Amino acid sequence: MERLWAPWRINYVRSKKKEKGCVFCRAKKAGSADYLIFKTGFSIVMLNIYPYNNGHLLISPLRHIRDISQLKDDEMLDLFKCLDRAKKLLHKTLKPQGYNIGLNLEHFAGAGITGHLHLHIVPRWSGDNNFMPVLSDTKIISQSLAQLAKRLKNADK
Repeated sequence: MERLWAPWRINYVRSKKKEKGCVFCRAKKAGSADYLIFKTGFSIVMLNIYPYNNGHLLISPLRHIRDISQLKDDEMLDLFKCLDRAKKLLHKTLKPQGYNIGLNLEHFAGAGITGHLHLHIVPRWSGDNNFMPVLSDTKIISQSLAQLAKRLKNADK
């Protein structure tokens, strides 16, 4: 059996606890959380701690709502301005060749967090979908979340 060595993940594995409440609501209260990339008057942008690819960001309104029909006009505009800003940060920092941008509404549509509306932006590169997920149900993420968060925050200055 082949082993992938990622010793930086031990701190995450050891401290993994089921936190109560909404991850987005906790992040907006924390203000300077490690994986919070930026916050506006209506939205937050943070790293996904279970990324599909390196640089996978989540963008959510500050208000705890579950559906796009509940967004006010200023929240909707801010959410998409944050999406554009996040995409520019990813482009500047990681130089992806493309992006998947999406919104999963409700559990049966693939939403892991169903109570708080959020967008996904996933950077993509040629060859990033290789044999590892297919053969061994393993995804290789080549950069630590803390290191990436620091790079994205510095690129936003």
